[in-house]
Amino acid sequence: MPGGRLTQQDRQQIALGLADGLAYAEIARSLGRPTSTVTREVMRNGGPTGYRADLAHRATERRTHRRRPAPAQGPGPAPQPYGRDADAVREYEDTFTTVMMQSGLPKMMSRVMVCLLTSDAGSMTASELAQRLQVSPATISKSITFLESQTLVRRERDERRRERYIVDDDLWYQTTVASVRSLTQQVEIARQGATVLGPGTPAATRLENVARFLDFVGESLARAAEQAREVLYTKPETTPDSPTTPSPEHE
Repeated sequence: MPGGRLTQQDRQQIALGLADGLAYAEIARSLGRPTSTVTREVMRNGGPTGYRADLAHRATERRTHRRRPAPAQGPGPAPQPYGRDADAVREYEDTFTTVMMQSGLPKMMSRVMVCLLTSDAGSMTASELAQRLQVSPATISKSITFLESQTLVRRERDERRRERYIVDDDLWYQTTVASVRSLTQQVEIARQGATVLGPGTPAATRLENVARFLDFVGESLARAAEQAREVLYTKPETTPDSPTTPSPEHE
């Protein structure tokens, strides 16, 4: 399987595959590359509709020239816990960050979010994040403030009085609930517009249709979130091998 950086010919093949409507996985197979490599390459260089092989190649060359050479001496990258492959983890984090950016999250906030999500503790201090991402504490502070405003992270102080930034286990539930609240507001404003513009008029009918659609989606989303939370976050009953924790019905 070919290794190393993508060549200009590889990028031309990617562009041709996109033009033919091929999936990333299919393009990756033709190149003998991981799907994540193709996904990251396309998302980093204009997306599936804006990707251009020559522009992508030149952009990569510029990024390579801007990078400072690694120090000749000094400790290597920290070993990964649980015997993880450091290169595979780094590639996964890059791909995850790209997906986060596609959802609308700014790049730095996406990097911080991925860093927290992929940490075994699910929490890190500002200094740990700054060291891990090689950015300034001020950059971390700005990113955390934004993520907090989106209810994606929270902060608390640990036993050493340091602030720790945390992603909760029910993060996606809380995010979904916030989305439902936003949809509810949109339903209300659409119905208000339908009243103001006059029932039965074309504009009012359009807004009423919008309200009905969003109302249905919001109710379905809220119901699905509650069901998922009930099923996925229910703690399993204690097995005979772990008798120290009583099951809920015996508490």
